[in-house]
Amino acid sequence: MSKRLLVVLGEGGHSKEILVLVDQLGDDLEYGYVLVADDQVSESKLRRPGPVFRVLRPRDKTHHLVWDVCKTLWSGLQSLFVVVRYRPDAVLTSGPSVAVPACVAARLLGRKVIFVETGSRVTALSMTGKIMYRLANLFFVQWPELLDDYPKAVYAGRTF
Repeated sequence: MSKRLLVVLGEGGHSKEILVLVDQLGDDLEYGYVLVADDQVSESKLRRPGPVFRVLRPRDKTHHLVWDVCKTLWSGLQSLFVVVRYRPDAVLTSGPSVAVPACVAARLLGRKVIFVETGSRVTALSMTGKIMYRLANLFFVQWPELLDDYPKAVYAGRTF
């Protein structure tokens, strides 16, 4: 039986970077995907087959604290159901906000979390990266400059 990888996608650059990595991982894994419910583009970019699960976007551009907390909790609950249903061995993601509740759900259920900080972050981590640095089992950066401040990170070059 092959290993199952749940890939959490954002929109735009986050999806592009992580899907390049998925292409490099090959056909030996079973893939499942988490996308935000209103993402109309990322699913069309998938090149490896697998089920697609949709969850609520935890944050949006308006940043209303109470509403964002409620949406994050709901997204986390939806993510928990996805992890229970799909039963991945690990979760792989980059920098979208949906990564945090999905990865918290995965860790609560004993799954491994692999985070790849986006290539656009050269000297400081993203907000998601700062949270995921403490949460991920394996944390990759794409620029060696980040290793001084984040020694637990693994520099692996750029994925794009």
